[in-house]
Amino acid sequence: MAQDSGTRTLISQAQLDRGRGRIIYWTLLAVVVVGFTLVFIGPLYWMVTGALKSGQEIAQTPPSLFPKDPQPQNYVDAWHNLDLAKLLFNTFYYATGAVLFQLVLDTAAAYSLSKLRPIFGNAILGLMLATLMIPAMVLIVPQYVTVIDLPIVHLNLLDSPFAIWLPLVANAFNIFLLKRFFDSIPEDLMAAAFVDGATPLRTLWSIILPMSRPILGVVSIFAVTAVWKDFLWPKLVMPSPETRTVSVGIYAFAGGTPMNVVIAASVIAAIPTVVIFLIFQRNIMSGLTTGSLKG
Repeated sequence: MAQDSGTRTLISQAQLDRGRGRIIYWTLLAVVVVGFTLVFIGPLYWMVTGALKSGQEIAQTPPSLFPKDPQPQNYVDAWHNLDLAKLLFNTFYYATGAVLFQLVLDTAAAYSLSKLRPIFGNAILGLMLATLMIPAMVLIVPQYVTVIDLPIVHLNLLDSPFAIWLPLVANAFNIFLLKRFFDSIPEDLMAAAFVDGATPLRTLWSIILPMSRPILGVVSIFAVTAVWKDFLWPKLVMPSPETRTVSVGIYAFAGGTPMNVVIAASVIAAIPTVVIFLIFQRNIMSGLTTGSLKG
């Protein structure tokens, strides 16, 4: 393959054309790819195979690489003993609500900052982004105090889905992603819509949102993942066994449940997010890259 004379790379094409250079290059590439694959796939493999082992085998030292006597019954026991159907339904319900709230409110905020450009809009955006520098653990106490006594209306939101939905609405990172994407939409489209008599809300619904499907998909996936993997906050605001999420439910039953069954429950709980990523991975990449390009 010919190389552009203006291109500069770490390894020149002449070195790659030599026998030794080519061998070294492909060897290093293979080592790096295999190494990163093991780092990311290894824990998943260990979790799936651990759920197929017996209690004695999973506790032995050194651990076995393959189950000596696979026990698929562990997955059945995990499903029934931990009531995973109820836990998964609760988590899916909370995730769906979080997606709807974020799509409506975060999209409105990003649209106003990007296209309507209110007074002090840049200052507001800067303050919102500054909140990303605050550790999440620091916000736990004030958020919990707010949830147990909602200001003005004085409502207790414990065991209410709004205790999970409301803190997720004002997501500065998602608003920033949406704003960057909206910034890439040509102003000519907005001007043409206004000339035709479209209101800002009509322009958002008929022009902006249909063009923003990739980034809306990214925000939706982020919202689902945030709810699905969260543990501390649902544990604090959902104390009742009937309202627990899947991560909290597995933790609550882990004390009196064999470890292999707990691992099997963790595998079942991880399947939905893995499937979502595999289905929408192209949308994730296109949504994250499109907003960074102008024109």
